[in-house]
This record gives sequence, C-alpha cells and structure tokens, in this order.
Amino acid sequence: MLEKEIEKKVCDYAKSKGFLAYKFVSPGHAFVPDRLLITPAGEAFFIEFKREGLKATSGQEREHVRLRNQNVKVFVIDNVLDGMEVVDRMDTR
Repeated sequence: MLEKEIEKKVCDYAKSKGFLAYKFVSPGHAFVPDRLLITPAGEAFFIEFKREGLKATSGQEREHVRLRNQNVKVFVIDNVLDGMEVVDRMDTR
C-alpha cells in the first residue's frame, strides 16, 4: 500500500474519533514528520508515514530524536492497523 493511502486511512480513522489531523510542513526545516495529530483531550503527537516495509530516513530519524528529546511523541507508521492502534492508544478520554 502506498504511503498516501496509509496516511489517508489512518487520518480518516483519527478524525472519526474526534482527533484533529494536520498535514505538517515547516518551511526551511527539512525532515519534519508528515502529520500533527491532536487528541480530543488536547494531547499532540506526530506521525511519520512510510510505505509498507520502509523505515524513516536518517534525516527523519535525527528530527524524530530531536522531537523526542523535547518529550514529544513521534510514531513511524507503515501500515493502517498499526496507525489505528496508535490512535486508539493516544485516545485517553
């Protein structure tokens, strides 16, 4: 399955549960994760979407470490079921 298809299905699922799912870009700053999701309880986290079986690039990994060092949750997702599981886990209502 293509990255954009995984991203759409997971974001549609998150939205159906009341999450906000923003496409995230940061001009002038490369390697930021694809999506910023905000739970109904107000907790924010990032998801980097990849095609099935692919991993984050070294530049993306560096950025994920930088974010995690600031206590920000970052997930790398390469399939719909894992993405839905993350959404369910982050739903702390």
